[in-house]
Amino acid sequence: MLVAIISSLGAPLIPTISAVDNVSVSDAQWSLTVTMLVGAVATPTMGRLGDGPHRKKVILTGLGVVIVGSLLAAVPLGFACLIVGRALQGVGMGLVPLAIATARDSVPPQRARAALSTLSLTTAAGVGIGYPVTGLLAQTLGMYAGFWFAVIATVLAFVAAVVVLPATPQRPAHPMDVPGALLLAVGMGGLLFALSQGQSWGWASPRLLVVGSVSVLVLAGWALHGLRAAHPLVDLRLIRDRTVFAAHLTTLMGGIGMYLLISLVTRYVQTPSSAGYGPGASVVVTGLILVPFSVGSLAAGRVVRVLVRTQPPARLLPVSCLLSLVALSTFVFAHGGLWEIFVTMALAGLGVGMNFAVTPALVVASVPAHETGSAMSFNQVVKYIGYSAGSALSAVILQAATFPGQEFPPESGYRTAGLTGCAVWAATAVVGYVLIRTGVRGGSVRVRDTRPAVAGAKTGSEGLVPGTGAQR
Repeated sequence: MLVAIISSLGAPLIPTISAVDNVSVSDAQWSLTVTMLVGAVATPTMGRLGDGPHRKKVILTGLGVVIVGSLLAAVPLGFACLIVGRALQGVGMGLVPLAIATARDSVPPQRARAALSTLSLTTAAGVGIGYPVTGLLAQTLGMYAGFWFAVIATVLAFVAAVVVLPATPQRPAHPMDVPGALLLAVGMGGLLFALSQGQSWGWASPRLLVVGSVSVLVLAGWALHGLRAAHPLVDLRLIRDRTVFAAHLTTLMGGIGMYLLISLVTRYVQTPSSAGYGPGASVVVTGLILVPFSVGSLAAGRVVRVLVRTQPPARLLPVSCLLSLVALSTFVFAHGGLWEIFVTMALAGLGVGMNFAVTPALVVASVPAHETGSAMSFNQVVKYIGYSAGSALSAVILQAATFPGQEFPPESGYRTAGLTGCAVWAATAVVGYVLIRTGVRGGSVRVRDTRPAVAGAKTGSEGLVPGTGAQR
């Protein structure tokens, strides 16, 4: 839930931060960008550290850093202090894969699948809860109230972690892949930075092309290094498994489709009626638009729990993509009233929720237990790239549709962007079906463990991976 809280303190508060700290909107955008950048780097690093014998210490240290960052952001010491605080809060983005790895080791096998789905769904459901709460706090108590709320939530999480988290299973500690961490930090940070600055720099500007090209080359170097290293930051050899590769690819494409819709909807509902089509909703109402998204995501968790009794998780992934496709189609062809957009977001929440509930089970079932944190960390990083790309894609399409001298794009621009999102979700469904179907045999996902067994590691009864029904 902390990831949802940290994320919700970004986009909704950008106009308020600009006004309170007397900076431009593009500068205020850094309150969101810096969190994503730090999160993209911290997530795989914390995931690798958490795969060793010190996972609880890594989680508590991460929570401690988030507490410090939340305090810095909550005190009115200026824009620079706020940015530093938001950067430290980005460390909290790396806690999700550690929580999933802890659940795999600690929860009884018969409850593991439901636990993994619930943990993954909280990040999606929290978006719809965090946005209206953030808007309401900012409107009634001021901008800093949301950051104080983050301080309280993080302190409670820290206390709960101290009391509840079990000791980490005994596993050998491997040396940290420092070169790999640096290469990933530079490459991933540069790529996300380029995506976040595309609208202000111009998507065809030379400096954007240079930053993007260099970042891609650095990431290619990181991949080559990882394939040769004995203990890489992220074991890319595991991606050779069809199921793991498909899960990461559909997560990337699904992130693009999800944030494309969210960016379109939040911008559309705030468009004034003077533009000829918008409802002119307030920031609080815009946040409430995302509540059905949370409700749909939570409902998806229940639906998946019922369906997996008769259907393997792999078959549910294309279904989730088709639901998201229906949601975007609804927005394209029926968005005249707010009630229609509420229906759209509920359908989107159901589709994205099913996707988020199924993907962790596919990844966890296909990697060794001692690689869970690293594999899920990479999945989170891929998700962040999809989020940034989806947000940027919506901005590019709407900007291209806006006539010179006009403040708002025509309604046809939203239709074009929506149809683009439909194409993304259709392609995601095809990728998931084609790549994963060959890994489904007899209703379970086959596991190919290419690493040596770890002494004392638990695999559940009768050689099954906990909570998946998959034979190791």
